[in-house]
Parts: sequence; C-alpha cells; structure tokens
Amino acid sequence: MANRAPFDLSLPEPLIGAAVSGALAEDLGLAGDVTTDALIAPEATASGVLAARKPGIVAGLQVAAAAFHHLDRAVRFQVLVPDGHRVEAGEAIARIAGSARALLTAERVALNFLGRLSGIATLTRRYVDAVAGTRSHIVDTRKTTPGLRAFEKYAVRAGGGMNHRIGLFDAVLIKDNHIAVAGGVGPAIRAARARVGHMVKVEVEVDTLEQLAEALAHRIDAVLLDNMTPGELAEAVRLVAGRAITEASGGVSLDTVRAIAETGVDLISVGALTHSAAVLDIGLDIADLGH
Repeated sequence: MANRAPFDLSLPEPLIGAAVSGALAEDLGLAGDVTTDALIAPEATASGVLAARKPGIVAGLQVAAAAFHHLDRAVRFQVLVPDGHRVEAGEAIARIAGSARALLTAERVALNFLGRLSGIATLTRRYVDAVAGTRSHIVDTRKTTPGLRAFEKYAVRAGGGMNHRIGLFDAVLIKDNHIAVAGGVGPAIRAARARVGHMVKVEVEVDTLEQLAEALAHRIDAVLLDNMTPGELAEAVRLVAGRAITEASGGVSLDTVRAIAETGVDLISVGALTHSAAVLDIGLDIADLGH
C-alpha cells in the first residue's frame, strides 16, 4: 500500500483533552513529578526528538502533543512524519522544545498514547496490505481498551482500515445470543425493524448457510458470516448476490485473511487490530538541555 494518510485524520480536541488530563492526573498523583521537580530548575529548557525504535505506521501525534501542551502551552511540537505514514527504525517522528520540566513530566503519557496507537496502525496496515488487490476492506470491532475506543478506532483508520460501528448506539447488530433469546433469526430481525428508525442499519450474524437463507428473507443491510470456511464464505457471497453487505468474522489472522478476502466478501472484521496489537517502540531523545 502506498505511504499515505487514508483520509481526514483528526480527533476532537475535547476528547483528547479529557483523556490526556486523566492520564496525567494518574501519573502525577497528589505530589507531582518528584524526580523532575527535584532535579530540574523551573526555568530550564530542553529540546529533543520523538524517534521510532522499530519501523511502523505513526498514529497519535495529536494526542502526544496535547500531553506536553497540557503542562505548558509554549512547548513547540513539530511533526516530521504525520499520522498514517510509515516511519523507519531510528527515524525522528517529531521535534519538541520548551520547558524541560514539561517535556520530562509528560514524556511517558505522550509515549504511551503514541506507542499504543502507532502499534494498532502498524498491525492494521499489515492486514490491509495482505488483502491488497481484492474487494475486501479490513474493519475493526468493539474489542477495545475501555475509555480509549475513539482513539484506537482512529488508529485503525491511520493504518488504512475502516471502522465498524462505534458502540451499541449507532447500528443494530443481531448476534447469536440475541437470536437465541428472541426466538430465531426472523423474529429478531422483525423486532429490530419495528423498533429502530429508517436511518439505522441492521446487520445480523449467521453461523450457517441455512441461517443466511432465513436472514435474506427479510430486509437487512449487512450480514456477518461468523466462523465460516472459505468455501462457505464463497457460497454465502453467491447467495447474497449483492442484496446486503457481507462481513466475514471469527478467527481471522494474517495467515488466513488473504484466503478469506479471495472469497469476495466486502468486509473482514479483525478483533486483533485493537486487542492484540504490540506497542510500537518510540522514545524521547533529549538532545539539548538549557538553563
């Protein structure tokens, strides 16, 4: 995949402010940064770079900058490799300069956000590259860190993936347990359609081709084909015949995702993007300390 930012990559400032404020409060506690305050004079300044220790896709610079600015608005933060772009090992991602105390105190919070989100973007790009040339798109799930869903789904977009529903509020997804309680696929779909407005999408999860046939007898927008073999997925795509969006899910890995994509499904949802991504190792290297 080309080195690019997929589309508008930004997060609402109030959302960032709340997350950064909470993270800094957790780190500073009641006493503040006792190490930095003991060693560094209030007037001291410093500069340095945020640099990648390993190659990957950058995500989270807006949040990292906010961590430093929360402590000192005068800190200068210059982006060198924007979110959504590849960085090589040893390459500088951003330059930073200003209050030495602000840089040292906010360092870990900034790097925690930046490393976590860049790790998600990096893993997402591997999946996106694995299905290149097919019609399938990689999408995320709700298997996210509590309180950080918007940030982690942002990182998926930075990696070239797409977002599934954000939460329980923005779409109907009828899963196997819903079907069991509602009394079947048909009753569940009818109940959902009777309750939600015309702007709300309805997707239903099916485990078998028989359930798929039952679902297609009703008006649905998408069908989640759960834990099906590539052969079953190909047959499901044939049966749907464009009447609904097809989504493959369940046990998707980098080893299996290409075969799944070649069945012709529209979407492949991958929980691992957010629940199993390794943090991208990024560090702050102080290059100059002034007084």
